[in-house]
Amino acid sequence: MSVISNQRLVEKMQAIILCGGLATRLGETTKTLPKILLEIAGKTVLEWQTQLLTDAGVTTVILASGHLHDTLYERVGDTYAGMRIRYAKEEKRLGTGGAVQNAMKQIETSPFFVLNGDILLANFSLREMFLRFDQGMTGVLLSVHVPDIRPYGEIVSDGEGKIQAFREKQPTCRAGYINGGMYLFDQSIAEAFPSDQENFSMERDVFPYVSKLYALKTDTDWIDIGVPERLTYARENFLHP
Repeated sequence: MSVISNQRLVEKMQAIILCGGLATRLGETTKTLPKILLEIAGKTVLEWQTQLLTDAGVTTVILASGHLHDTLYERVGDTYAGMRIRYAKEEKRLGTGGAVQNAMKQIETSPFFVLNGDILLANFSLREMFLRFDQGMTGVLLSVHVPDIRPYGEIVSDGEGKIQAFREKQPTCRAGYINGGMYLFDQSIAEAFPSDQENFSMERDVFPYVSKLYALKTDTDWIDIGVPERLTYARENFLHP
């Protein structure tokens, strides 16, 4: 049972959404519009994500922006879907880890959420991650069950959920648990950031070196819209039985 009470779900929680990437795999679709502002089932990806965060008690979101920052700010502003919005613009490519490090300059609470800006979830509450988070943990990572791990790689965790290994993309089609791109971190995660790099990856340069990182396994409906075929699938199927 978590040592963090439900009462801490309600005030001043913060989140970072990583949304500064070039999104080159989506081609023309994201040359003039940030991926996080693409519409899925009548709402932008950002609206779906802020809804998840609001339900978990988050009141402020920091958008780790870069590519098309001006368009993002013009469309989103300082308040969006009832959420207070701040920005952590990267002036040069920082990678996922560098973007988190840059945005953490504005983080005042611990723990805090970090979301990849191209992930959709249905039938899941981020409160489950919060309730899984215990004192002493560096972070909880959403781990999603998929029928084919080949495009994603695999997360291996023990019976208590402690992550043992991150396996690279596998050649064999089989079911397994992958990184769902949503995290709840203690601010001590920064201790694992490389001291000699600005541009680095959370997945490659940080996670393998964090000893107290845990996975919350779920079989929730999960879609990564980062490539055209999955974007099309999301637009045809998300929240539609």
